Amino acid sequence: MRAEDVATGPGDAGEEAARGARSDVPDPDFEAMLLFLRERRGFDFTGYKRPSLVRRVRRRMAEVGIASFGEYRDHLEVHPDEFTPLFNTILINVTGFFRDQAAWDHLRDRLLPELLASCGPDIRVWSAGCASGQEAYSLAVLLADALGAEEFRQRVKIYATDVDEEALAHARLAVYGERETTGLSPEQLRTYFTPEGTRYAFRKDLRRAVIFGRNDLVQDAPISHIDLLLCRNTLMYFTAETQSRILGRLHYALEPHGVLFLGKAEMLLSHNQLFEPVDLTRRFFRRRDPGPSPGRRSPGPPLRPPLPVEDDLELLRQEALLAGSAAQVALDASGVLAVVNHRAERELGVDRRDVGRPFQDLEISYRPVELRGAIAEATQSRAPRWLRDVERRRPGQEPVLYDVQVLPVLRDDGTPLGTTIVFDDVTRYRTLQEELEYANRQLETAYEELQSANEELETTNEELQSTVEELETTNEELQSTNEELETMNEELQSMNDELHSTNEELRVSTSEVGAVNQFMNGVLSSFRAGVAVVDPDLRVLVWNAAAEDLWGLRRDEVTGRHLLNLDIGLPVSALHPLLRRQVAGDGERHDTVELDAVNRRGRSIRLRVTVTAFAQVAGVGGGAVVLMDPIDR
Repeated sequence: MRAEDVATGPGDAGEEAARGARSDVPDPDFEAMLLFLRERRGFDFTGYKRPSLVRRVRRRMAEVGIASFGEYRDHLEVHPDEFTPLFNTILINVTGFFRDQAAWDHLRDRLLPELLASCGPDIRVWSAGCASGQEAYSLAVLLADALGAEEFRQRVKIYATDVDEEALAHARLAVYGERETTGLSPEQLRTYFTPEGTRYAFRKDLRRAVIFGRNDLVQDAPISHIDLLLCRNTLMYFTAETQSRILGRLHYALEPHGVLFLGKAEMLLSHNQLFEPVDLTRRFFRRRDPGPSPGRRSPGPPLRPPLPVEDDLELLRQEALLAGSAAQVALDASGVLAVVNHRAERELGVDRRDVGRPFQDLEISYRPVELRGAIAEATQSRAPRWLRDVERRRPGQEPVLYDVQVLPVLRDDGTPLGTTIVFDDVTRYRTLQEELEYANRQLETAYEELQSANEELETTNEELQSTVEELETTNEELQSTNEELETMNEELQSMNDELHSTNEELRVSTSEVGAVNQFMNGVLSSFRAGVAVVDPDLRVLVWNAAAEDLWGLRRDEVTGRHLLNLDIGLPVSALHPLLRRQVAGDGERHDTVELDAVNRRGRSIRLRVTVTAFAQVAGVGGGAVVLMDPIDR
């Protein structure tokens, strides 16, 4: 894919296509085509970011001369071989050995020693989105340097996956050109690669530790028990929702001590519940195990029914209960209201005058929430019952939210003594929570927009780099083509000289043949007798002027015709045995016979006809010469 948008046509059509590529509204035809690709070929691009994905598909459509997504889907159905160039256009395989060298140096010097010390006997590494394999072999070089070749072969398995089968086929060969190995130091190139002409092949004994396979991060299950996971500059092509699903799978794949290595365009600030940064600048993260979510704060111990005031200490206990910060009421075992604190009197519309009345007769038993069923359940189960986010509305005032807790009060022997109901005002807490959630959403949105812009920029850089590489390749191909054309030009020049020579020879030969023909025509025209030359099939080859005058047939009328089929005054049937004998080469070289005939003027004449065999090539019969000489009477 390229960074620029590809217009589908001139004028308004191109502008409309460009507006469609920039629009946030999904194109139904484009989405239908993505579903078609997923169902027909198993490639799920529905989680990719639409702007860059639309640009790449439009680029391929422009190359085949198709303007709309619907037409292109029909084109894919009719031409299955179009899938391969389309996927090659969508899947940008821009990679290299030790790309972003500073990050690899940090991994080698700071993180790898600690990571290797934490690993068991087997070290499992996963390169997700490995493209043409340079990243996987960079890992192999790094680990072989740290462990030594022998220990590397015994302990390390590197799993390298991608969705692009063509890139995986290139990676499995493990052979790279000089330009593809620019990230390697001369020492690494000498130690880990073998020259093969102008290319370099990775060492076969270490190559066995690198396993390539197809894996779709969106659909396929992750590889498990991974110590080091590389997924560099891959997440940036996906939407935020798809990124979350992929990160969940990567979290599952990593061991607790495992390290995640991302590309420079990927931050994970919004996924801190799954990963914690090790080095945010260089994009190293470690798996974080999410703990249990914090629970709500519980109210204080249940209140007991007020006791008779006997002394100052008991009065202090009762007043402390009545002055509690949460609205609270208490019922005895028979369901009669026994205690109402001051906060309940102010907020719930119940006061001390209601003490002694059945709780079910009071408005508070069913407004703002039905409490009678909750009291029965708490009493029966002898366990607290929570009613969350109960809203109470009062005229002219803002709604108030309560968390209501119904607690059974038991005697020391476990028998029911009564029930206490606590109304905990959580309005301010809920408001702060909503404000915090709103702020988090705003921060998340801002971060996603920032990350999206960063990823778009990185995608554009990748596309530009891909464009530069393609242009360099095209330039090399053009240069090679130019050299071939120069060679062909020289060959054509040589052929042209040869053709001139041949043409001159043909001209000389033609002149000679013309002279011979003129000579032969002069010879034949000088004969008084008529002369006819026939081939082995008795078809006329030569017919001289005397024969024309004798029988009244021109040369062009008889040439190529069977002599015995000519309508002339000569009884040619009498010549048939002589002709066959001479053509076959049987008997004498000459046969002569005298015949009566009728010339072209209708006069009877006597002819002496001589048939003589002739050969175009020595030893091979070539036909016969018929000499028709009138005898004067």
